[in-house]
Amino acid sequence: MAADVYTPKQRELLRLWQHGKLRRINLLEGSVRSGKTWISLVVWAFWVATMPRDGNYLMVAKTLTSLRRNCLDLLQELVGTKYFSYSLSKKEARLFGRLVYLEGVNDARAESKIRGMTLQGAYCDELTLFTEDFFAMLLSRLSCPGAKLIATTNPDSPQHWLKVKYMDRAAELDMLIMKFLIEDNTFLDPEYVENLKKEYVGVFYDRFILGQWVVAEGRVYPMFTDNPDRFILRGTTAGMDGQFYISCDYGTINPLSLGLWCVHGKQAIRIKEYYWDSRREGHQKTDEEYYADLERLAHGYYIRRVIVDPSAASFIECIRRHGKFRVWEADNDVLNGIRVTASLLNAGMVKVHESCKNAIREFGLYRWDEKKNSDAVLKENDHAMDDIRYFCYTVLAREFRWAEWRG
Repeated sequence: MAADVYTPKQRELLRLWQHGKLRRINLLEGSVRSGKTWISLVVWAFWVATMPRDGNYLMVAKTLTSLRRNCLDLLQELVGTKYFSYSLSKKEARLFGRLVYLEGVNDARAESKIRGMTLQGAYCDELTLFTEDFFAMLLSRLSCPGAKLIATTNPDSPQHWLKVKYMDRAAELDMLIMKFLIEDNTFLDPEYVENLKKEYVGVFYDRFILGQWVVAEGRVYPMFTDNPDRFILRGTTAGMDGQFYISCDYGTINPLSLGLWCVHGKQAIRIKEYYWDSRREGHQKTDEEYYADLERLAHGYYIRRVIVDPSAASFIECIRRHGKFRVWEADNDVLNGIRVTASLLNAGMVKVHESCKNAIREFGLYRWDEKKNSDAVLKENDHAMDDIRYFCYTVLAREFRWAEWRG
């Protein structure tokens, strides 16, 4: 490949490989769109091509789907189908004639399968999404002479096991760490970079744009309470035109929260809500009673879908049994959902009508749990927050593609 195919930062890693200066563990970490995944796959391919044909090699990500999306298809573009082919059903690939096993960390069988391997090399995508036990076991299988691991990740909490037990001890562990920032990717259009920076706020900006390992603390959506007039719509919603959805966070002992949304142009407005706190009201409702509340909230609107907390199996079945609404089980990826919701709020694409008092109240109270060593939100004042997150992440990001939902 010609030299101008690489950024200066990428050439720096290539030179390390060319001069035999890769380490046993090689971690590329930092900003999104910084070019780290692309160059990691280039170096992985070059390195594998020089290693024994009869060795065992492994590529692993959180899921096989994310491995294909983030790595396998890109690797095929880089070296061509003649030199790299793969089968997800067989969980195998061929890279320059070498057999490469494919696994997803979320697959319960993956750990037992890898435990029996002796590996020459491993490639890990988004390492912070792995469990500590899985990674430790994986390292123990890299027992061939000259075995190496190449991995990528975006930053996480400074208390994350990868940071504390590996990165902070890199000198002891034969570990190379290279930080990639978005500014290192000199091929990106400056206007695109500026727009991308606007999509991240708070802790997600610090991590995914600045490449910092920082703690998630304080309010989850500080922009809302810092400038509520920017996010609260006042006045009538009568005659509002668009596509209508309802989002639902289900609760029996805990509150149930329903939000009615109107999507019009490039804006989504929470125009009404229903909120039932059984502790406060002194009465616990049945699924049928909740369904009647859902119908009342939807009255007069054509509802394209009802997005429901995926754990609410009985209520989902109740809605389907009535046959009036199409149900979509929400994607309950909490951290990516919060990231997307914050980005959409910051971009002015999500508004809340002044009548939605519970949503507005929770925006001011919803906080990170600062006592946890990993990112987590306090499980209080979070019911409207959850239904809003379901809507933003499942509908606005995945269906309308208003934000990058994959993380």
